[in-house]
Amino acid sequence: YYHFVFFLFGSLTFIVLNLVFGYGKELKIFDSEWSFWAVGLWALLLVIHSFEVFVTNRFLGKAWKRQQIEKLVAEQQAGIEKLRKQLKIKNEKMLMTAPLESSSKLATDTIEKSKNKQIITVIVAVAENKVIGADNQLLWYLPDDLIHFKKLTTGHYVIMGRKTFESMPKALPNRTNIVITKQTDYKAENAIVVHSLSQALELSKNDPQPFVIGGGEIYKLALDCADRIELTQVHHSFKGDVFFPEIDFQKWKEVQSNFHPKDDRHDYDFTFKRFEKITN
Repeated sequence: YYHFVFFLFGSLTFIVLNLVFGYGKELKIFDSEWSFWAVGLWALLLVIHSFEVFVTNRFLGKAWKRQQIEKLVAEQQAGIEKLRKQLKIKNEKMLMTAPLESSSKLATDTIEKSKNKQIITVIVAVAENKVIGADNQLLWYLPDDLIHFKKLTTGHYVIMGRKTFESMPKALPNRTNIVITKQTDYKAENAIVVHSLSQALELSKNDPQPFVIGGGEIYKLALDCADRIELTQVHHSFKGDVFFPEIDFQKWKEVQSNFHPKDDRHDYDFTFKRFEKITN
C-alpha cells in the first residue's frame, strides 16, 4: 500500500518536473523522456513487490505475521510483569504498615473518605444458628439464592478471604475478584491479591457498591465499615465451623424481607433480608 502511494505521487512529481518545468530536458534515453523510463522502472519494482507480497507471501506473509505477534506478546508480557512488580512492591509496603487487621479501624478510615459515593455491602447466607459453612464448603443448595447473589454482585468488585476463593472452582465471572491473604507470595488466577481489607477497599473505591462475600474473619472485619447487609436467612440449623458475627441491632435495622418457602428445588425455607446501617 505504501509502495503504491509513493509510486503514484513520486511518478507524478517526476513527470511534472520533466515535462512541465523542463527539468533534465536535455537528458533523453533512446529518444524518450527520462521521466518515462524512471516511472517504468519503478512500476516494474512495484509489480515485483506486489508479487512477493500477495503471491509468494515473502513480505507480510504468515512468517511476518507470526514475528509481529510474538513481538507484541513479548511487549505485553514485559508490561504485565512490570505492573506485577509495582503492585507487589506496593502491597509489601502496605503490608509492613498495615497487616491483616486485628481491628477494622484502618478499613473504617479508608471507607469514610468515600462514604457518599459507595455502599459497602456484606452479602451472606446464614443458618438459624449463625453457621455459614463447614470444611470450607457450603451446607445447602438454594438455586434462587445463587441467582439472587449473581444478580446483585455482577459487574462489581467482590472481596473475599483466601479460603473462600479456594472453595470456588474459579474466580467469579463478570466481577472483579479481590482475595485477602496474609501470604505475601500467594497467587490467584483471574483475581487481585491483597493483604488487608483496607487495601481491598482502596482498590474498589471507584465501584459504587463493592461486595464482601466471606469468610467469617473477613465478615467480622467488614461489618464495622459496611453500609448494607444482604442476608439470606436459611431457616434450618446446621453443624459447621464458620459462623457469621452477631448483628448489633442498635447499629443495624432491617429494611426489607422476602420469604421463600421450600419447594421441589429448595430443601429449606429461606428469607432474603436487607439491613441498613443506622446513621446518627
